[in-house]
Amino acid sequence: MKIVVLKVGGSILNKLPKAFYDTIVSLKESGRIHPIIVHGGGPEINHALDQMNVKSEFVNGLRVTSSEVLNVVEQVLSGKVNKHIVTKFTQSGGIGLGLSGVDANLLKVTPQDKTGKLGFVGDVKEVNTNWLQLIAENGGIPIISPIGIHETGQHYNINGDTAAAAVAASLGAKLVLISDIPGVLEEIQGKKVLIPKLTKAEIEEKISSGVIYGGMIPKVYSALKALSGGVEEAVILNGMNPGDLKTYLSGGQVGTKIVMGEKHYV
Repeated sequence: MKIVVLKVGGSILNKLPKAFYDTIVSLKESGRIHPIIVHGGGPEINHALDQMNVKSEFVNGLRVTSSEVLNVVEQVLSGKVNKHIVTKFTQSGGIGLGLSGVDANLLKVTPQDKTGKLGFVGDVKEVNTNWLQLIAENGGIPIISPIGIHETGQHYNINGDTAAAAVAASLGAKLVLISDIPGVLEEIQGKKVLIPKLTKAEIEEKISSGVIYGGMIPKVYSALKALSGGVEEAVILNGMNPGDLKTYLSGGQVGTKIVMGEKHYV
């Protein structure tokens, strides 16, 4: 079973064209892939927290998650955002099944920060792959909200890229990080040029030089973490051009592939 895990960030969910969902459903129905979606929801969470006057801050790109913040995060991710994506797939003729990592012990977590400074932010220690495979084998598209569960029953907020990497690694699947740009871009002689492939060493170098910055940093680090955990391949693709996904799966050169070694940079 050829599984592909697609991470869709909250910042681009409202921009994605219907063709994005149509393409994934078509690929599923053709039997070429079994897609699994892991989503974020940052902008929606920020909006809800602002409306409720709940303060929220970030440390190293991770949202400090108090009990109060967690309640809002879970409502937005597992409720509003998750069902929005399920609806989009339904409208495209697919069978979307919305889950949070709490359902069926899908994402078992440990606290990411033992000091407690981050609050209820979790790292995935185990993925219940049996349920994901069962859904995929029976025609469904699992759509996962990155909320995990601790052995105590406590729920934890998980960074979406981290959750997607863990799911992909547990299944030995390809990881596709959906962005609203073609991949990692570098300005050369005044023009934005796509970098087709990056190694771990090149990523560190380009973060230091400022070529890779902002929201692209957790993407590339999650890709590397997924590779070290057993992911077959990781790539950053443009969801605004759904044809890129078909091209990539056909072996064509699109997006930015992330690899552990093999010095390759043009």
